[in-house]
Amino acid sequence: MFVPKKTVGQMVEAAKQRIENLSNEQLRAEMARGDVQILDIRDVRERQKLGFIPGSLHVPRGMLEFWLDPTSQYYSGKVDPEKRIVLHCAGGHRSALAADVLREMGFPNVAHLEPGFNGWAEAGLPVEGGEAEEGLTAAQKRQPPRRFYDASSFQITIPVPDRHAIAGM
Repeated sequence: MFVPKKTVGQMVEAAKQRIENLSNEQLRAEMARGDVQILDIRDVRERQKLGFIPGSLHVPRGMLEFWLDPTSQYYSGKVDPEKRIVLHCAGGHRSALAADVLREMGFPNVAHLEPGFNGWAEAGLPVEGGEAEEGLTAAQKRQPPRRFYDASSFQITIPVPDRHAIAGM
């Protein structure tokens, strides 16, 4: 069995030592002061299903470096590199790694929301959008769907060779 030199858990912990880790309260205070850019790096489906922190900008994790690097063909120009940038994901792991990458790229004022969006929502802090799923808690909404497809809609046809053709071979 393959054993990585560094586990993802070790990488996240190392990144957290090099970056600024914000609590919900600290992010709320920054939002109240203004002049902070909150980047939601979750998958678009997470954002659509669960909602988002008001005022956050969706920048998918897979495109973060490309959208923020002015030398990239994918540069979007939507994020001001001179302003405060706070990243968040669902649980604070992807955003820790991503904040560390931006720090390494030279962005001067980057942090991440340590409890992530899930911690934010579970604390009862403001959330916009998301699917209305009455009776479900935030934790239940985060559970992946049990099925991504309806198996009854698939039909598999397996060609069976003609036994007479096989006998003649």
